[in-house]
Parts: sequence; structure tokens; C-alpha cells
Amino acid sequence: MKDERVIQGILKKEETMMAYVIHKYSRLLWSVVQPVLTNVASDQDVEECVADVFIFLWERPESYKPDKAKLSSYLTMVARTKAIDRYRKICRKQEVPLEEEMIEKWSEDSVSQPLKLLLEQEQRQKINALLDFLGEPMREILVRRYFYNQKPREISMAMDMPIKQVENSLYGAKRRLRQMLEEGKAIS
Repeated sequence: MKDERVIQGILKKEETMMAYVIHKYSRLLWSVVQPVLTNVASDQDVEECVADVFIFLWERPESYKPDKAKLSSYLTMVARTKAIDRYRKICRKQEVPLEEEMIEKWSEDSVSQPLKLLLEQEQRQKINALLDFLGEPMREILVRRYFYNQKPREISMAMDMPIKQVENSLYGAKRRLRQMLEEGKAIS
């Protein structure tokens, strides 16, 4: 079913369209939310976060622009944002004020943690710059495969393309990324 038709149905508050979206994208969204909330949240929190994505779509279907992205891409972006927000909220609840004796027990490793985070952020920016050079659909396929850990079969179903095309795109994208890394493109 076309994304435009689905959104039109949700705009008209057709519950069958929303049921269709929930059925089609629940597993995808779970695979986006679960890795973000690993080690800080329960399965119930993951389930609630996925439900929040569908509630967001139901309450604000006009925020989705079919000419900008596929519905699956839009929902994964919303899911990731909601998961990060929930992660931050859970971590804030778990914060404990530092006592003087705790500060004395810090190791050199824990002091260097902000530096590690900064380096990781720089790496992510470089990777995003490289991915931007690839363009769509290669970018989306790589993100789904290596960021969301989706199997090629799942990607082919979510993107409505043959599995062989997904596998070929993965191979070609990795080859182009390797070539760009060797040439030093997009890394500054």
C-alpha cells in the first residue's frame, strides 16, 4: 500500500489504516528502539516507546511529508528520537549525587570518558559525511543494515525491493566507502 494512501487514511482517522501501520512497522520500530534502551530499560519500556511512535503518528499525521521520505524512514527517525528521549529520562532518574569520597575514587579511565565520547562523536560525523556522498537508497540500506542490524531480507521487505538488489547495494556501497576512505574524501 502506498504511503500517501496510508497517511490519507490516518488523516481521516481510519483505524484500519493505523492497524495496518502498526502491523507492518512494529518489528522495525522495535529493532530501532531496543538497542538504544538496552541495559537501562525493560521490555515494557521498549514497548511503550514503540507505542509512543504510533500515537505520535495518529495525533500528528500531517507532520509526515511523503515527498521527503518513505513512511518507514520517517517512523524510524521518530522512534530513534523517542528512544533517545526515554533513555535520557531514565538516566536522569537514576542519577546519584556525587559525594566527595566518590570523586576521590575516580580512576584515570573515568576521567578520560568525556574525551572518548568526543572522539566517538567525531567518528560519527565523519561516517555521516561519507554516507551523504552515497545518496539514497544506498544510504538507507547501509544504515538499516549496520546501524539497526536489520537482515537483508528485512530491508528488502521494508523498502519494497528485491533482496538481490539490497545485497548488491550493500556490496557496492561498501566498495565505494572503502574507495572514498582511501582517497580521503569527506573526511576533514
